[in-house]
Amino acid sequence: MSDGIRAETISVKGFEGAELEAFFAQPLDGSERGGVVVIHHMPGYDEPTKEITLKLAMHGYLAICPNLYSRETTPGMAPDDAAAIARANGGVPDERLVGDVAGCADFLRSLPASNKKVGTIGYCSGGRQSFLAGCSLDLQAVVVCYGAFMVRTPPKEFPSKAGPVAHLAGSLSGPMLGLFGAEDSFPTPEETKELEDILDKAGKEYEFHTYEGAGHAFFATDRPSYRPEAAKDGWQRIFAFYGKYLA
Repeated sequence: MSDGIRAETISVKGFEGAELEAFFAQPLDGSERGGVVVIHHMPGYDEPTKEITLKLAMHGYLAICPNLYSRETTPGMAPDDAAAIARANGGVPDERLVGDVAGCADFLRSLPASNKKVGTIGYCSGGRQSFLAGCSLDLQAVVVCYGAFMVRTPPKEFPSKAGPVAHLAGSLSGPMLGLFGAEDSFPTPEETKELEDILDKAGKEYEFHTYEGAGHAFFATDRPSYRPEAAKDGWQRIFAFYGKYLA
């Protein structure tokens, strides 16, 4: 654990040079360390996601969370309102997401304290996007927390237009950690098993854990879906995974 961290809102360049608002946190001891791009869920660039970013910095990582809805946001707009606009547009286009994560990864690697290793972490839609980034960019560790619609197309009534990304598994650049709930519907345990089979066939390194009694969003401390035991174990596995591949 780092005794001192600094957290601030900064601007980074994303897809096609767009200026993105981002929340950046870093330890202050000056030691070389890995970086993590935190990909927020569909509800947006909110307080819980910034808390995740702070937690990663407290555990010794350079951590940045880009506001993927920066283009939809106006000054003073609440995260929920920006998320509503993004939902109405079908979510963040995949090409834009990859470009935004690439900009954040470049920023992290440019820092004097960077050891040039960068990973991602994402929850729900962000989990799918973490996998997509890992298949599109040079990353050293990819964490997917209940990534939705990785192997199946969303229902017609669902706001996201995101399509499956499991077929990209052959391009996965780094090891993957997947954390899932046995009672989740997005993805179901059957979909998780299908993704495992695809990764096996592609010869990729991965580690999956499915928690009994947990459904979607079991990490979310501000929701009824929160499952403390699963979340605690999940965080331990995340830090062990990053410690192996990013430290």
